[in-house]
Amino acid sequence: MSYGSQYRREAAPLSGTSAVVLAGTANPTLKQLEDFARYTYAAVGFFFGSEPPELTLPIPDYRTMDGARPGDPSPDLLDTVYLCQQRQDWYVTYARSVGAEALSFVGALSVQDDIVQAAEAIRQLLGLDLPVRRQLATWEEALRQFIQLADDAGILVMVSGVVGSNNMRTLDTEEFRGFALSDPIAPLVFVNGADTKSAQMFTLAHELAHLWLGQSALSDSTVAKVSNDGIEKWCNRVAAEVLIPLEQFKLDYRRSVDIGQEMQRLARMFKVSTLVVLRRMFDAGGLGRERFWELYRAEVARLIAIMRSKRNKKDSDGNYYNTTTSRVSKRFTRAIVVSALEGRSAFTEAFRLLGCKKMSTFTKLGHRVGIDVGGGSV
Repeated sequence: MSYGSQYRREAAPLSGTSAVVLAGTANPTLKQLEDFARYTYAAVGFFFGSEPPELTLPIPDYRTMDGARPGDPSPDLLDTVYLCQQRQDWYVTYARSVGAEALSFVGALSVQDDIVQAAEAIRQLLGLDLPVRRQLATWEEALRQFIQLADDAGILVMVSGVVGSNNMRTLDTEEFRGFALSDPIAPLVFVNGADTKSAQMFTLAHELAHLWLGQSALSDSTVAKVSNDGIEKWCNRVAAEVLIPLEQFKLDYRRSVDIGQEMQRLARMFKVSTLVVLRRMFDAGGLGRERFWELYRAEVARLIAIMRSKRNKKDSDGNYYNTTTSRVSKRFTRAIVVSALEGRSAFTEAFRLLGCKKMSTFTKLGHRVGIDVGGGSV
């Protein structure tokens, strides 16, 4: 199999030169290889080896597909992990230069710790108030609050549905939902923003559990994911308990009401996905295993249909500055803007890591996170 064929699913529709490269029927010119490399997001040098390069993730991979490990990571996934690592490395250097100390919660727990106590420790440190979250009107508000609390605790939370700032490279939720990059000074969580807001809530909670274990990890976290790995099981259970404490759920769960209506009501109340609610219904003894899986599969199919329909519509947010600070995190944005203004970092480096190209954009991003850069406001 040629190296190019590994990327067939990633590339735009190919014809002419690229089709010849894939078929292996001719020796391409350097210009043709460069064109093909752009299609597949691969380095030109890879094509000069005698064997295809082995594509490996730089962090532990806890994903499973039907009980087995997935295949090679896509260029989109690899580039996203590499970019987040670059941002994290930059932030570690910056934080040390301003005297930042290690965060005590990173690695503070182990999989031997009690689930309820572990979840309570995470909620207490973040200041995650469940009654307050119930009063929020939408899942979007709840997610923003959750992200802000993690940011305030010193965690870089990056949420994006594309690679970097390239809107043509959409991330696939079927490949991964998030990952954690553990570091005592700059712990980082990436959440796949192509997922639903309610699903992002669970992904964030799951990846935070990995940070409390002090472990980097790539996950396809869902509340009912079947995993033989003890770490993933523990993180899933902690994430569910962080978002919906089981004892509180039992008090609010009305078993006599229609399951569909109750599932929607509790999802709105706790600002989580209906899948998390179904799992909690099972945990509370309201559903048998067979009935749980029947309802779970039906709900997954319904949510997938909704997500696919939304992908065909234009993103309604449209605010570049909100989108960018979400993609790179407010904490990171503040740090790199200040560093560039103080002369610690080059503006070219700041532009690259922020994904912007103009000084005016940089200035407005600074205003967005409360930094007086000069010039007008957004």
